Amino acid sequence: MAVVAGLGLWAAGAADLPDGAFPSVVAAVVVMAVGGSVGLSGDAGVIAGTNAGLSVLPLSVSLVGALLIAAGFLRPLRHRAVADVKELAGWAARIAVIWLLLLIGLGLLARHRFTIALGNGTVGDIGGLLDSSPKVGFETDVPLTLVFGLLWLAGVLALVLLVSRGAPLPARLLRFQESVRPAAFAMLVLLLSYVALGFVIGLVVAATRGHAAETLAVLLLGLPNLVWLAFTLGIGASWEGRVDGPFGLPMPQVLGDVLRTPKDTTLSLNTLAVHDGRVWWLLVVAAVLVLGAAFLMAARSPVRMRAWQHAVHMAVALTLTVLAVCLLAGVSAHYGLSLLGIGDLGGGLSGLVELRPQLWRALVLAVAWGLVSGFLGGLFARRVHRRGEVEADPA
Repeated sequence: MAVVAGLGLWAAGAADLPDGAFPSVVAAVVVMAVGGSVGLSGDAGVIAGTNAGLSVLPLSVSLVGALLIAAGFLRPLRHRAVADVKELAGWAARIAVIWLLLLIGLGLLARHRFTIALGNGTVGDIGGLLDSSPKVGFETDVPLTLVFGLLWLAGVLALVLLVSRGAPLPARLLRFQESVRPAAFAMLVLLLSYVALGFVIGLVVAATRGHAAETLAVLLLGLPNLVWLAFTLGIGASWEGRVDGPFGLPMPQVLGDVLRTPKDTTLSLNTLAVHDGRVWWLLVVAAVLVLGAAFLMAARSPVRMRAWQHAVHMAVALTLTVLAVCLLAGVSAHYGLSLLGIGDLGGGLSGLVELRPQLWRALVLAVAWGLVSGFLGGLFARRVHRRGEVEADPA
């Protein structure tokens, strides 16, 4: 996780940060990736004030960490069908101890303060006269980070048991694997398919349109944030937000075109299509990948399941997946400087980025998409020889 975060930040130019801040920023990104608490603080002198806040998950780093931890957890348990609760808890506890030690180290390292130059002109003159050069820093709340980090780890390990056909389960839970695991695995494949497709597109963009370093930074830090947002937009969901000041969304440019308004605006296929009609391809991609995931779920399910059961399983799984994406992919960041408590100085010294889902609309659409795709996937899978199916004797 630190390697991915470090490479992404290096591509973004963070290696040039003053006072040897780069390792601290890398540690802070890893802490944020596992849900840890990194608080921003500001100071601008005696009669000046700053305010700052940041809430965003670098999901590329989170995804890499989750996949590596999953592989490590499954390795000693592979090739087994059943494991008792004590054994699973024992392996989880070993991983948790190492995880806690790593989080403590990262939490202690992830702290730094920067001084922001006011530049020339009136703002700079006032700042120098009043000794109010703004300073902003970040610091990890270590106890809170340990709590959220453990919850993140528990969630990853629980998902491993839900998704992997090779993961052993306690005997009491075996009856649930036929209905849960195929749907959970299909959702994992759906999300990873979006990531793989976005990665290929990102490489093509970097090779053909320039700005290779910035594109690489996005791929290594926030690729799932963008492609899973595109997934929800493709099924018809809407988001609200705005972009103000020097902050911005890295790519594609059409997002910034829609969101850079004085007040909150809606981000949807309709509003994006005003600026670029190619966004309607998101609907096509969503239809193909969601239907493919439904077919995969049905093909991995027992043959005795009917089409309406596949529809229900797909609806539940897709709704939970969309809910998770909506909760994880939101963005909130702001920074401001004021003197004498009056207004915002502006001049590139303040900014705001907000992006939040219209949750209920997204969930209702997920249910509808799940029911339709699950039913169709169940029908298509009837033509495929599936696990547990016995062919009739020609005689």
